[in-house]
Amino acid sequence: MSDEKDAPGPLADLRIVAVEQFGAGPFGTLLLADLGAEVIKIEDPAAGGDIGRSVPPGAVDGSSLYFEAFNRGKRSIALDLTNAAGREVLHRLVATSDAVYNNLRGDLPEPLGLTYAALGEVNPAIVCVSLSAYGREGERRAEPGYDALVQAEAGWASLTGEPGTPPARSGLPMVDYAAGLTAACGLLAGVHEARRTGYGRDIDASLFDTALAMLSYQATWWLSAGIPTKRLPHSAHPSIVPFQFFETADGYIAIACAKEKFFTALVEALQLPELTRDPRFASFAARHEHREALIETLSARLRKRTTYEWLERLRGGVPCAPVRDMEQALEVERLRERGMLASYDHPQLGAVRGVGLPLKASGFAPEYRSAPGLGADAAELLAEIRYNADEVASLTQRGAFGDRQP
Repeated sequence: MSDEKDAPGPLADLRIVAVEQFGAGPFGTLLLADLGAEVIKIEDPAAGGDIGRSVPPGAVDGSSLYFEAFNRGKRSIALDLTNAAGREVLHRLVATSDAVYNNLRGDLPEPLGLTYAALGEVNPAIVCVSLSAYGREGERRAEPGYDALVQAEAGWASLTGEPGTPPARSGLPMVDYAAGLTAACGLLAGVHEARRTGYGRDIDASLFDTALAMLSYQATWWLSAGIPTKRLPHSAHPSIVPFQFFETADGYIAIACAKEKFFTALVEALQLPELTRDPRFASFAARHEHREALIETLSARLRKRTTYEWLERLRGGVPCAPVRDMEQALEVERLRERGMLASYDHPQLGAVRGVGLPLKASGFAPEYRSAPGLGADAAELLAEIRYNADEVASLTQRGAFGDRQP
């Protein structure tokens, strides 16, 4: 399709009211917005809106590069949900929406009226998604939580870093990101069901449960057979050998031999044919048992040439990649070639460039727009849900928008 930019997104008929802030929640709805969904951010006027607006660096007058990274292409209205007039506006929005999504503390959705029990009477098909640290049920529902805390508590930090070093969190807030995507998946599942049945439901996701689920096969090893996972040097895989980073003459290279044919191709490229005849390395199990001896031999050979030289020899036969820093990974032209550059102008921040939608949908290309100013879409949204000027003035007087004007 030649005019992909003009094609509607796969989620162009999806309307989401999002009471979201900071990272995890907005990351989930960012994917949906990039796919064409209308995401209406409800922001707390008393707090100055989403706290992400003030996160440095690059924070200017209620906008920031951090906020842009999570909220491009969304709409904003400032509403006081502790106020009856503010909840009246919420209900008018809910009546025309598919889902209400929040990432508040687990004990807050109910008193703020963000559950299906509160909103199902307004719109029986509404899907109410809650993403919190520890869920809406249980003794920990009132606890705040953040990515680093959950990485520590869910065992991630104990698996990260070199052996003998202190536990470490990953360089990216992966619990936040995974939980945001989990909640977004739950939202889509709920809307799919509601369109079939006419009825929505509550869907509950949490950072902690998501982090536990991400333990995946290591959890199965431990829960089924009592087999622990330990940290290994150079980010090695716990059971597949070789599958790790190796030092080269000028840097590092990542090599992953997840099939027997890749190991054979590796030792041939390294000119170490004797390894294929060594019974210690004849199978996955054997290589795992004799990991140290094999890695010592491979490491000695790989240190003799540069990363580029080894890539030239290995690519096409052995899964491998250079270990690059973030600046190298974000080379603009390569991002543009892959369709991964999100580029647009912002009225306060100027030219903004970030990473784009990681999904490719045939016949569709996302159109990236700047994140909204706090309450920037209020007047338009209020008109869309059929409030006239006198009604808006009354709502303002009654405190629906806090101290702000819509």
